[in-house]
Amino acid sequence: MKKRKITSLLLLLVGVALSVAFFLRIEFPQGFGDYFKRAYYNQFGPLAISLELLFAGYYLFIGDKKTNFALALFGFTALLDPLFDQIGLFNSIVPLYGTIILSVCGLFCLWFAFANTFQLKRLSRTAAILSVILGVLIELYFNYL
Repeated sequence: MKKRKITSLLLLLVGVALSVAFFLRIEFPQGFGDYFKRAYYNQFGPLAISLELLFAGYYLFIGDKKTNFALALFGFTALLDPLFDQIGLFNSIVPLYGTIILSVCGLFCLWFAFANTFQLKRLSRTAAILSVILGVLIELYFNYL
């Protein structure tokens, strides 16, 4: 239990720090019409990934049965962003420091989720596939569509 709480606090700390950093990078338009342009909404992609990390860290802290799904969803979303950027599907707007931090956290979260490290509800195959699909949809929504 102590390791779970320490790990969750680290994830929460990283999630809060990145959320603040990514929120401060958002440029709010001056005109009303600019709020409806795709470029405005694309800025929220990095913030969405860091918020997923916050939710996963919170679920891990309280020991909820949805923890492994939240960890897997964050892990896949965090790792799909640089993957899609590298294969040329889109240009990621996540800064390099964010990509590195989120990728490292994403790898650990996937490991925690699939190994059921903290003895929470085991991740089913359906939940694992759903987390991949949702991760892809989140990435495509903020970067491609």
